[in-house]
Amino acid sequence: MFDLSMSEIIIIGVVALVAIGPKELPGALKTFAYWMRQARKLAREFQSGVDDLIREAELDEARKAVEDARRNINQEIEKSVDPTGEVRQAFAEDPTKPTSSTPAVTTAPAAPAVAPPPAAEGTAASAEPAKPAAEELQKTA
Repeated sequence: MFDLSMSEIIIIGVVALVAIGPKELPGALKTFAYWMRQARKLAREFQSGVDDLIREAELDEARKAVEDARRNINQEIEKSVDPTGEVRQAFAEDPTKPTSSTPAVTTAPAAPAVAPPPAAEGTAASAEPAKPAAEELQKTA
C-alpha cells in the first residue's frame, strides 16, 4: 500500500517521539493502530461487497445464457417434431368446443353395460374375458 523503506519509518518514529513526547507516544500508537484496523475492516467489507456484486452479475449472465440455450433447444425440438405447427394448434384448441371447420357431433346416450351372468359354482369360468363396454356399444350402434 505505502512504499516506505526502513529509514523512512525510523525518521517518522523519531519525529513522532519529538512531537508527541515519550509519555503520550504509546497511547497515540494505540489510537493509530485502532484507526488502521477500522480502515482495513472497512476496506475488506467494501471489497467483499464488490465481489458479491460481481458474483451476482456473473450468475445473472450465466442464468441468461442457460435460459437462452434452453429456449433455443425447445425451438429446435419443436421445429423437428412439428415443422408445420399442426400439433401445437391441435393442443391449443378446446376439444369440447366445436369449431367452424368441424361439425358438432351429437352422441346418443350410452346404454348401460350388461354384466355377464354369474358362473355356477361347480363350473369353470368362461375362457373368454368380458368385452369392454365400448366394443358392445359399437356393435349395437
